[in-house]
Amino acid sequence: MWRKARFVMAGACAAAGVCVVPTAAGPATAAAVQATAVTAKTVTAGAEATTAKATAAKAATPATARKKGTPYCARYKCIALTFDDGPWPYTPALLDTLKKHKAKATFFLLGRKVANRPELTRRIHEEGHDIGNHTWNHPSLTTLSDGEVFEEVSSTSNIINKTIGRMPDYMRPPNGATNSRVASLMSDLGLPQILWTGSTLDWQARDTKVIAKRTLKLAKRNGVILLHDIVPETVKAMPGVLTALEKQHYKFVTLTTLLQGRTLRPGEVYPPRGR
Repeated sequence: MWRKARFVMAGACAAAGVCVVPTAAGPATAAAVQATAVTAKTVTAGAEATTAKATAAKAATPATARKKGTPYCARYKCIALTFDDGPWPYTPALLDTLKKHKAKATFFLLGRKVANRPELTRRIHEEGHDIGNHTWNHPSLTTLSDGEVFEEVSSTSNIINKTIGRMPDYMRPPNGATNSRVASLMSDLGLPQILWTGSTLDWQARDTKVIAKRTLKLAKRNGVILLHDIVPETVKAMPGVLTALEKQHYKFVTLTTLLQGRTLRPGEVYPPRGR
């Protein structure tokens, strides 16, 4: 079996900012002490005013905005739209739609298509979307030998790395076909397995209205929806789908954002089957 390592003053002085030291000197010194006291009083008043403004500003800031350490999807209603089998000639139109709606998605790409469309692959990455490994030729991994599984997945990770300058963090087994043996091999390759909470079966429907209706029905907070950018009807359905989900206050995020604060184990299946 192959192994691959993953690089986975105190008192009034402090308050006023000025220290006044009493002395037994004459009138000139007394006048200086009095002037210093006035200055100290002015500085103190200014400090109090600044503190008051800061307190007011903090009160006016939403609590969620102040909790910078809170994961994005713990504060907002997130959904991860995922697109398989590209990049394809329909992908640019989908990217245009996503950009218009300020939406991010996750693309599980085939190695051979990345090799044929490197510029489009780079565009996906540069526009802030996640890129995952979907094997080289889209075979059912459970039917292949260990060596064949390794070659399908490792060659795809390598071409993605060569194209965008980084290895993918996730893989999706074609057709969701996986088992303990495939999970063990993915563990060796350092890749969690990403499935879905709902599949639109868009490749089968080939109908814009049906695909839109199914996507909206499957939508739920922290959901992972399976779609395909190789299906033209899916790409055509997305403007309406995104608009409808925006009205339901969804935020369209990458898988990485959805998982913020959680690290998946290599080989782990997410979402767990049955969700």
